Amino acid sequence: MKRKLLIRDVSLRDGQQSLFATRMTQAQIDRVLPDLQQCHFYAMEVWGGAVPDAVMRYLNENPWDRLEKIRAGVGDTVKLAALSRGRNLFGYNPYPDEIIEGFHRNAIRSGIGIMRIFDALNDVENIRPSIAFVKKHGGIADAGVCYTVDPHFSTRERMKALLLARKVHTRHFTKEYFVNKAVELQAMGAGMITIKDMAGLIPPGKTGRLFKLLKERLDIPVNFHTHCTPGYGLASTLMAIINGADIVDTSLWYFAGGSAAPAFELIQLFCNKLHIDTGVNLEATVKVNKGLAAIRDELKEFDNYPDPPRAFDITQEKLHTDIDRLLDLAIGYAKADKDDELLQTCQQLESYFGFPPPDEKIKQAEIPGGMYSNMLAQLRQLKLEKLLPRAMELIPQVRMACGCPPLVTPTSQIVGVQAVNCVIDESKNQPHYTTRSIQFVNLVKGSYGKTPLPVDPEFRFKIAGVRDESPYSPRYHRKQDNPLFPEYGDVPLAAGEKETLLLELFPSVARDFLKRKLEDRYLAEIHAIEEEKRLKLEREKAEYDSLSEEEKKERMLQGLYNFEWMSYPDYPVGLS
Repeated sequence: MKRKLLIRDVSLRDGQQSLFATRMTQAQIDRVLPDLQQCHFYAMEVWGGAVPDAVMRYLNENPWDRLEKIRAGVGDTVKLAALSRGRNLFGYNPYPDEIIEGFHRNAIRSGIGIMRIFDALNDVENIRPSIAFVKKHGGIADAGVCYTVDPHFSTRERMKALLLARKVHTRHFTKEYFVNKAVELQAMGAGMITIKDMAGLIPPGKTGRLFKLLKERLDIPVNFHTHCTPGYGLASTLMAIINGADIVDTSLWYFAGGSAAPAFELIQLFCNKLHIDTGVNLEATVKVNKGLAAIRDELKEFDNYPDPPRAFDITQEKLHTDIDRLLDLAIGYAKADKDDELLQTCQQLESYFGFPPPDEKIKQAEIPGGMYSNMLAQLRQLKLEKLLPRAMELIPQVRMACGCPPLVTPTSQIVGVQAVNCVIDESKNQPHYTTRSIQFVNLVKGSYGKTPLPVDPEFRFKIAGVRDESPYSPRYHRKQDNPLFPEYGDVPLAAGEKETLLLELFPSVARDFLKRKLEDRYLAEIHAIEEEKRLKLEREKAEYDSLSEEEKKERMLQGLYNFEWMSYPDYPVGLS
């Protein structure tokens, strides 16, 4: 009997977020839903991450409507999946349990079947409430363990530390670290575990060894999620499959590669060779890809890679002998744990099909691509981009100082911004941390949860004014104002629990979106009233025109008409 591998398609969330800044409209999604329904993926990730914020901010669309329309479009043929950041849900702030539960209850009622929950610190206590609430309301809790690497110090920093007799490095993020986190999350009730390699930093050899251990220690399905930015994605996904992964995340052809996930079609070619059944309807994926190709062209102003992969029909195209050989070689190298050869072979495959080459800057820096681009943008705004190399050099130092958090949203942005602040301090001959963000202060203080390594109490006092860790407390949470608008009939800004949640989770963006929605609704009501009045007057005019002259005079004398319709341009002035 063939081994089965489940596929989670991430095209509509992670794919478009990674490649096109989450600018895919509902109308574009609607065009591909009928064919996506026929693909028979195990799950489709369609929501969460940047989607709720972006669709309000840039597209003036309601995130809840998006989720519900996708569920209606695909029916019950596939599980819909979403992504949330544990106690932070979507932003930089922790939330009390009532908001966490309200969000998950409404997400599941609106169509989500699997909620992937991760924490930027890998603090499992930040994930515990979400696991409980997802299960309580009938969803599958997919607990994510964020993959990260130990800080990599430059030679300059190592020499400096040696002179000062200061330790600069600790080997903390071992495979045992990730396995132990997964075991803890399984004990909390997670229905599956995902190794979430958000920056694409896990090389294939480490992937294989990690998945082998996970399958030995866990009793629940294990999912692999990665990106192709530094060039490891395809090879590492193959290694995860060979070493027992139950589910892998992929994107369809035109929404894959580069900063996105590996292409489903390349994974399917490997599965064909390995006699693994994915259960996917390949004819349907070809139809979806035709739609995605057109949509990618429509989104080209946002496209990170102007040259899409070359067209490929997995159901018809006969592979070139050399490509067929590369597939066999890759599988052989994976089984023999030959990392370098496997990487080279997989990158040759991707190059042949026109996927972007590895980003060497990200590979060397070992940070997420979004973190790098944010730091560059911050320095460019100040006309200080020449300081970027030094800011990159400071990342390990900043990261160690604040407890060595994994670099994933929001900690990647917090650490990146602080590294930039430190290099700006240097340029002004000021001590590091003279300039610091409130998010960095809260991270050091302990508001985000327990960091992988303890923060030095003296450093915490210097940054946050306290020596002891100060965990988040829900008693400090203040609900967002929900004002009434008398000009629209004393209606509140947020109507119902779903809109109230948007206001809580995305205060400024939701405020603008909901205000526009109120204005649009009010204008639509005014238009409806005016349209009804117009139709009424047209009916009166038509009735009057159908009368004889005698009947017109008789009715006028009886005062049966107010003749408002006579002011309409098409009606001749005066009585006949």
